Amino acid sequence: MSNTLFTNVNILDGNAEGPVAGEVSVADGRISEAAAGALPRNGQRVIDGRGMTLMSGLCDAHTHFTWNSGGSLDALAGMPVEDHTIVAVESARILIDSGYTMCVGAASAKERIDIAARDAIDAGMIPGPRYLACGQELATPAGVLVYGITREVSGAEEMSRAVREMCGQGVDNIKLILSGESITERVWAKDTYMTDEEVRAAVVEAHRVGKKVAAHARSTDSIKQCLRQGVDIIYHASYIDDEAADMMEERRDDIFVAPGLHWLYATLYEAADFGYPQEAAEAVGYKDELEHSIIGLKEIHRRGVRVLPGGDYGFAWTPHGTNARDLQHFVDLLDFTPMETIRSATVLGGEIFGRPDELGRVAPGYLADLLLVNGDPSSDITVLQNHDKLVGIMKDGKWHKDPAMAGM
Repeated sequence: MSNTLFTNVNILDGNAEGPVAGEVSVADGRISEAAAGALPRNGQRVIDGRGMTLMSGLCDAHTHFTWNSGGSLDALAGMPVEDHTIVAVESARILIDSGYTMCVGAASAKERIDIAARDAIDAGMIPGPRYLACGQELATPAGVLVYGITREVSGAEEMSRAVREMCGQGVDNIKLILSGESITERVWAKDTYMTDEEVRAAVVEAHRVGKKVAAHARSTDSIKQCLRQGVDIIYHASYIDDEAADMMEERRDDIFVAPGLHWLYATLYEAADFGYPQEAAEAVGYKDELEHSIIGLKEIHRRGVRVLPGGDYGFAWTPHGTNARDLQHFVDLLDFTPMETIRSATVLGGEIFGRPDELGRVAPGYLADLLLVNGDPSSDITVLQNHDKLVGIMKDGKWHKDPAMAGM
């Protein structure tokens, strides 16, 4: 563990109005002091930040370690579990290389890979972010998005059993598929495929043992279903109407929304080189969905609902390691300020992990998950997309990427 003193840095805490010049001391894995003035020298390693930004590590709120950045998720079903585990290990490394020290698992393509990867990261066997592990997606037979990597359930009793089994295996999150995904051309974004009773059964069983429930919910009805039945994390939330916005505002202290904007944007505008032209994406409704998403997400942000970046990286046109594209979309499409975006990607990360007093801030007592950035994300959020600008990456007070590699 590295006891470190950062000098000559611009401290960028997600709850502040902007960067503040100062010093930060790290001891025994935590931030011991952060101040605008000089701090005592107690034999620590001193890093002269040369005016760079020191900020919290980032959170991706919708992560798939087992997606392999390939062209087809269907291929994941037939991948041998040994090979698939290596894919997850590589994904974990890429994410922490990208400055992500917190990731929320949003479905594993095979039963226990997320759990094994999380445990290996926690044991220090492999590099990776803090991870909330998920099991396979749970969907009704009518609502499966990808055959072979989904557990099918029908009825509240089957749902209860599946959730109990997953919780017994050690997952942190349960993932439900409530609406469709229009790229399949058989289950659609505006349609809903699970009953209230099935959703409620999942929530009751998961909450009984302290686990969160997340849901793929693009349709208006599925969003409201989440809000009625106590789902914790709403993924996508594409078609928010006035009633859904009102319901979200009422539950804004209980829910998180992670829209996964880059999936929509890239599927519409950047997938042609991978065999999915813009005309095809528009024909199944992705332009309409992106436009509705922007309107609805702006509205719930205005109402104080917690909206976090991250989602569905690991496809051919949304490869792991490009996750910070979502941060740019928050600024360019949703009219978040850069500081609001940084707060969503850091402070709210600590909240979605259930550890708001330990994760997501540059403040005394917080775990030392820190990025030393050659640039100012509060004025140019795109700097976080450039891995070369991530001069230092620290997790738990230990260097994942040592600034010594940059001659510091």
